[in-house]
Amino acid sequence: MANSTSANLKLTVQATGENSGTWGQITNTNLLIVEQAIAGYESVTVNATTGVTLAFTNGAVSNGKNQVVKLAGTITGAINVIIPDSIEKTYIIHNGTSGSHTVTVKTTSGSGVTFAADDKGHKVLYSDGTNVVDTALTDLSSDVSPQLSANLDTNSHNILIDDAHFIADDSGNEQLIFQKAGSAVNNLEITNAASGSHPSIASVGDDTNINFNIIPKGTGVVQSDGTAVNVAGKQTIFVPAVAMYPRTTTGCADLAQTELTVGRPELKSLDFDASTDEFAQFAITFPKSWNEGTITYQPYFTSAGTNTGTAIFGLQGVAISDNDAIDTAFGTAQTSSKAHSGTINDLDVGPESSAITIAGTPAAGDEVFFQIFRDADNGSDTLNRDAKLLGIKVFFTTDAANDA
Repeated sequence: MANSTSANLKLTVQATGENSGTWGQITNTNLLIVEQAIAGYESVTVNATTGVTLAFTNGAVSNGKNQVVKLAGTITGAINVIIPDSIEKTYIIHNGTSGSHTVTVKTTSGSGVTFAADDKGHKVLYSDGTNVVDTALTDLSSDVSPQLSANLDTNSHNILIDDAHFIADDSGNEQLIFQKAGSAVNNLEITNAASGSHPSIASVGDDTNINFNIIPKGTGVVQSDGTAVNVAGKQTIFVPAVAMYPRTTTGCADLAQTELTVGRPELKSLDFDASTDEFAQFAITFPKSWNEGTITYQPYFTSAGTNTGTAIFGLQGVAISDNDAIDTAFGTAQTSSKAHSGTINDLDVGPESSAITIAGTPAAGDEVFFQIFRDADNGSDTLNRDAKLLGIKVFFTTDAANDA
């Protein structure tokens, strides 16, 4: 019986008793062809206009038998890379051609798979003997829109995302951007839940206590189901004049009520003299969530005159804890200055003061006593009428969302 040839790799199939003296050489050639099919790589230069037909020479090493074929050369038009009919084989094809034209890998008589004009990547293809089909195992680095045909199982491994890169929606818009911190040890953990329970987002990591920091942009706020969430940060308390009392020594005038026009807002004010420093006091018990740090304030006042001079108010405070002596000196005052508008009974709102350090050792639950005064003997206080204090807005900072 004479030698024959295998259908796909064109190996020499030796008949019994044939090829005496050359059997080993033929076998070695067959092994080289098998090696080509498993691990072979060859760069094949294509014709600029017609492409190339891959060779499948019987019983010999040929470029079409390689596992990996790189197409090289400059093309000036669409070309075909031809695999002979009846060959069943997988390929990794690298389109390394120059020139912006399509490259189609196909059988002689059947259909094939086309590289787009700008696709210079890799494709894993299979010739079934009639047509060339795409296995869909593509080169993700060059595929501009790779798609999964099933769920992605990480198999107990992690997904690594470059700094400042994102997960996008199906239109390519950012949905979740990832930013990394140097030497990070703390992170977020998202947990789903069974029926009747609630999913959670938690701060986890190496530190014992880890805040959960949500940062709105610009003037945006943190919301829950469309409603603003009260978060730790700067808060305000308005203390009206009616909640204050003149100091016994050099105090301002007693609380006065002034009717302007019947049926319109009336004023309740503490009136401070234009030439002598006068004082009033009040007390606040701040929320437990107060960070026991510095505070600031803004005075709200008016004047019954048309003078446009400036009134200067000052504020100082002291914190008193349970069993502490109330007879304790106030801390250092900070002032707020505002020129009157010049119109009788216009509202004047002073600028926010510098930070005021509360005397004592502020702690949760303290009663904080304040003393407010007009710095009338300051040369910069030029309002020549009583400054009628209506109240002050006190700013403080919390470090918890509530007082639990």
